[in-house]
Amino acid sequence: MSLLETLQHNPLIGDGAMGTMLYAKGIFINTCYEQLCLTKPELIERVHRDYVEAGADLIETNTFGANRLKLEAHGIADQLEAINRAAVHLARKVAKPNTYILGSVGPLLQSDQLFSDRHTSELEQLFHEQIALLADENVDAIQLETFTHVDEAELAARIAASYNLPVFVSVTVGKDGETRRGERIEQIIRQLDACDAVDAIGINCGLGPAAAFSIAERALPLTSKPFSVNANAGLPQEVDGRLIYMSTPEYFSEYAKRLIELGVRMVGGCCGTTPEHIATMSKQVKSLSGVKEHIQITHHTDQETPPIKTIPTTAKCRFGAKLVAGEKVTSIEITPPRSIDLQPMLDKCQQCHDAGIDAINIPDGPRASARISPMVAALAVEREIGIETVLHYCCRDRNLIGMQSDLLGGYAGGLRNYLIVTGDPPKLGDYPDSTAVFDVDAVGLTQVVNNLNHGIDVGGNQINPPTGLLIGVGANPCAVEPERELNHYLNKINAGAEYAITQPIFDANALLRFLDAAEKKGASIPVVAGVWPLVSYRNAQFLKNEVPGVEVPDALLERMSHAKTKEDGRALGIEIAREIRDAIADRVAGFQVSAPFGIVDLALQVLD
Repeated sequence: MSLLETLQHNPLIGDGAMGTMLYAKGIFINTCYEQLCLTKPELIERVHRDYVEAGADLIETNTFGANRLKLEAHGIADQLEAINRAAVHLARKVAKPNTYILGSVGPLLQSDQLFSDRHTSELEQLFHEQIALLADENVDAIQLETFTHVDEAELAARIAASYNLPVFVSVTVGKDGETRRGERIEQIIRQLDACDAVDAIGINCGLGPAAAFSIAERALPLTSKPFSVNANAGLPQEVDGRLIYMSTPEYFSEYAKRLIELGVRMVGGCCGTTPEHIATMSKQVKSLSGVKEHIQITHHTDQETPPIKTIPTTAKCRFGAKLVAGEKVTSIEITPPRSIDLQPMLDKCQQCHDAGIDAINIPDGPRASARISPMVAALAVEREIGIETVLHYCCRDRNLIGMQSDLLGGYAGGLRNYLIVTGDPPKLGDYPDSTAVFDVDAVGLTQVVNNLNHGIDVGGNQINPPTGLLIGVGANPCAVEPERELNHYLNKINAGAEYAITQPIFDANALLRFLDAAEKKGASIPVVAGVWPLVSYRNAQFLKNEVPGVEVPDALLERMSHAKTKEDGRALGIEIAREIRDAIADRVAGFQVSAPFGIVDLALQVLD
């Protein structure tokens, strides 16, 4: 499959900085880094290999400044051909069968120079000379990067396109979205989008992850071409005479995920990024639903089987019956312990049962943490307390065989209500080197459960009697890319979802907009709203910055900042949660309230 065809199916991960890695290995800044392809080829090869092993799908040749103009400044213009050819060979030596090699070409003009027509013939000759060599070595595309003059970028693109290669153009702007010469990102994107020689557009260098995300939000609506972002690892700080990029791989990767959700098709790193940044980003991005290649689950109606009597929703469990009857349901989320002692959890569940709560929500390894088996915990709660459970079940840790075994075993043990979720990537938790399975995502697993309810297992074999599992799914009304989240939600419903539970809602209007949009698309399943009583300003900051899928508006942060004591923080958090509850009460089927830090009293006060 060609590079452009691949981009239509899956976002791709780029490599990180070359100069940063070489500088870290003791190469002085005044060295011609491109010449190292000849003088220290093993060093360049090692950097490429580190990025490929980190998970990069795209690696750029070490040829950014390998043009006659730049090489003349080092007195080595006669090595132009040898450098460009060697650079491609070194990248190809470490490339895997599915690794794409981009021929890197930098600008000829400085950012403070003027582009004028009198430059055209000279620039054309210089671009032709380098691009012809890269094309002759059969790179997969020409990457024109760090351009600050859109006319120069377009000129180089037309030359590159004459060699029948895909042409990617990436420009550099400041955090205000302008080049040093005052060209705005909107103007640049429109001009490149209109240029038939340009196959993909992007931004690189000059911006940290947060600023790059902001610019991408402005740029993406202006083009239908694949968009790339190669941000710096934040802004550099001087430490002992060296410029050090302080952004952590986790921080960088969180923004990479958001960029993919926004619609960016290629994400990589520029100055300050390392193989560790790319490895962390690759793990997180490639486990996102819609990115990873999941096993396709056949719908039960596509298979010929004898008639099987299915169990209606009202007969599955009390929780399902109340949803069908239109009665408001209530549940409280209680996380299984990290020890083998279940009694403290059971005591909290008893408190909920005595307060008339309908069900206990039991997460499955939240934040990729290892706790006592949520299924064992759910069985104990139902057996010893008598309150129903909503067992979260994620796709991260088990393959399809193991998941089906759990679902059948749980049903045989009396568990009837599941919330199907994809699950957090391991890198988010305490075991970052653990392997994530993700045979399917939440849509695929929903179809698996729906099939079991119709007497069909994952291998197409008949199961009679069938299961009667109530199928719940997650919904995120505050997703970065609302249309993508809505389509994902609709796919879950089409796969068999019977109700949904949202991420914690801190913006009532965002939920109402999501419900309106879903109803316009014909989505009619009951929605249980997630509610989280904040306990402090610090707690609000953590949820906003560290918990995927949770958005805390700045207005709420500012409001929580006025709480001076622990008691004030909890009281204000409950007040806010009740306000949100009341604002959405007539649009939802009930409430799922989290018990922060396991404090059940706080959750019960929200529902009081």
